[in-house]
Amino acid sequence: MSALRREGLMLWAGLLALVVFRLWFSVVLPMTGDEAYFVLWGEHPAGGYYDHPPMVGWWLSGLLGLSRSAWVLRLPSFFLPLLLAWGGWWLARPYGFDRARLTALLILLQPVNVWNVLITTDTPVILFSMLSLMAYVAALRCESPSLRALVWSALAGGLLGLAFLGKYFAALLGVAYLVHVFFIRRDAGRSVEFFVLLLCALPAPLYNLWWNSQHCWVNILFNFLNRHEGAGLSWQNPALYLASLLYLVTPWVLFEFWRQHRYVRDFVRRTLDASALAWLLLVPLWLFALLSLWRPVGLHWLLSFMPLFAVLIGIATPSRVIARLVKWSALFAGIQILIFVTIVALPLQTWEKTRLYEGIVLTLRSEALLEQLQPYAADYLFAAEGYSPAATLAYHANRPFAVFGEGSRYARQDDSLTDWRAQNGRNVLILRYNAAQASDYAAYFQQVEIRSFEISGARYAIVLGKGFNYRAYHAKVLTRIRERFYQIPKWLPQQACGFCERYFPEAE
Repeated sequence: MSALRREGLMLWAGLLALVVFRLWFSVVLPMTGDEAYFVLWGEHPAGGYYDHPPMVGWWLSGLLGLSRSAWVLRLPSFFLPLLLAWGGWWLARPYGFDRARLTALLILLQPVNVWNVLITTDTPVILFSMLSLMAYVAALRCESPSLRALVWSALAGGLLGLAFLGKYFAALLGVAYLVHVFFIRRDAGRSVEFFVLLLCALPAPLYNLWWNSQHCWVNILFNFLNRHEGAGLSWQNPALYLASLLYLVTPWVLFEFWRQHRYVRDFVRRTLDASALAWLLLVPLWLFALLSLWRPVGLHWLLSFMPLFAVLIGIATPSRVIARLVKWSALFAGIQILIFVTIVALPLQTWEKTRLYEGIVLTLRSEALLEQLQPYAADYLFAAEGYSPAATLAYHANRPFAVFGEGSRYARQDDSLTDWRAQNGRNVLILRYNAAQASDYAAYFQQVEIRSFEISGARYAIVLGKGFNYRAYHAKVLTRIRERFYQIPKWLPQQACGFCERYFPEAE
């Protein structure tokens, strides 16, 4: 067998192993709290949701028509790295087949693409951002001005709008387009194409603004006001940002960028595609770096732009360099796979001494926990005191779990789903991770009883509240929720706010 054929067989065997691992992981990984929360969106199709624009909820609404199995709901995330790799191959194809192949492999082997099968709001943003970027480059490759370039620009704008309906961070790609056209290209023809792109992108944010005006401006309040409470200058946030980049891109790829920076710089300066890709990568990264001075930048915020690292190094460095990086990334992928397989194989009691144990048991042993609650199913509204346990148990039980109490500034969709007025006089069961005191709930019920049980060494408390007192809950909890999360600035033209109209009609 020739060395070339042996290398090809090893490549296909490695790709098959990666696909098999991702499929296996999507089957055995329990539904996480965030995923279950987004499934809740899909179960209640709407024009938008509390935290973010609605795209992942729309996707899940369609997938739920097929199955509630976690691996089915995760199919978009399962296929996403393959689509990103294809996008990288297409972007690098004009520079040679081998470069395109190695670029695709480097994208597939980026750390998060090895193991991430979670279906979250990031999934549609990453997909539509890559497709928009490809359409933008396709327009650049056309003669300008031309009808073909305008069509590609229109498609880039429409796809950018779809990405925006996944998450607001997609707007950073739009900012990068603007910077590239007006400060780097400075081409009148390209300016026309940008305005076409902008025109086709605008319907999505305009729709989102209209929806927000009808729903308490919840996306705006959460993303730009409420979630930034306590933000301030801190050296830890930039350090966390750099550590995230180091992991997502991998140290060897970043080192090669530094070692080859003159070669890459010269290539970018003389090559239209490379120049565009470089600026479409650098502008968002600079903006994230600036943001990191005030608040933590989540690792998942960066994912839409990580394939561009692989594409740039794939088209701007010698093939032998890319091949070496692929080998190092393949080795790291193997290590990560071994780590995750080992974690899944570990007995549950491995985590018993950690403070997260009750949450882990709730996630892994949801069916056993729900059996403990079953005797109360007919007579009680089920609730938890946080969105994650409430969403997780609602997913497994296929019945509502309300969020009792103020909760946090995150994931407040239950404010729209549970009408506490309708619960007046009803019995409510509240599941807690830790011990509970009847006195903490006495104001909200005519009678309170505390029971507890244990599953796999994790202890849970059940608060059995009989005769829910809506008036007390309104005064002590709902009023506080309104003060913390629904203080709408006067400059926002509010058309409607369901939460305030439901609970505080006198103030409307």
